[in-house]
Amino acid sequence: MVEYQQPAIGRDLVRVYERNNIACDLPSGVGCCGMPWLDGGDVKAFVGQGERNVPILAEQVRRGRDVVVPQPTCGYVLKKEYPEYLGTDDARLVASHTYDAAEYLMKIHREEGKGLDTDFGGDVPESITWHVPCHLRAQNVGFKSRDLMKLTGAAVTPVEKCSGIDGTWGLRSENYDLARKVAQPLRKAIDDDGAQVVAGDCMLANGAIAEETGRTAVHPLQVIARAYGIPDEG
Repeated sequence: MVEYQQPAIGRDLVRVYERNNIACDLPSGVGCCGMPWLDGGDVKAFVGQGERNVPILAEQVRRGRDVVVPQPTCGYVLKKEYPEYLGTDDARLVASHTYDAAEYLMKIHREEGKGLDTDFGGDVPESITWHVPCHLRAQNVGFKSRDLMKLTGAAVTPVEKCSGIDGTWGLRSENYDLARKVAQPLRKAIDDDGAQVVAGDCMLANGAIAEETGRTAVHPLQVIARAYGIPDEG
């Protein structure tokens, strides 16, 4: 999702992490997590993707590295679906070392002596409406993106309303009209909050937000990047 549709998120993630002395690397050979196949019922193709990705990631974990993922659906696949469908020790090892991008930063922030850089001399919004994606809630890690953005001093209002996407369901032409109806409570909540910035971790849901509200939702890591004064590369 990031590599081909929103590469600016990946660039901002790396720059925010490196600002906090966290080295980043993208191992050669890692590809799509396989969620589109799983969501479409092609379990064989999904497992094939997992069998290609997991050994590469497991080797990195054995070298002392953790795995961070900026898209909640993909993070959920690595944490939950790979261990279930592959059933291997490597899949479980990768799952135990996989973190949502904001989750990992807050983990670092709370470890003694490893607090994040909180010198936010850039663009800090007064208020943020934050959409809480379903696959982030399903990870049961708490509101780490909210907590991260609040470090800037911004007021953050979480909105837990469905975007109508549901993996790939809402992207199918036969479901389009119904998906838009499902997204109306989310639209109303964002409009009613009237915050300066709209943020959301899920690029799929952010597309629905743009369509229903006319506003561009940015990833929480991009909020942090701008607050650091890191320029927006578009």
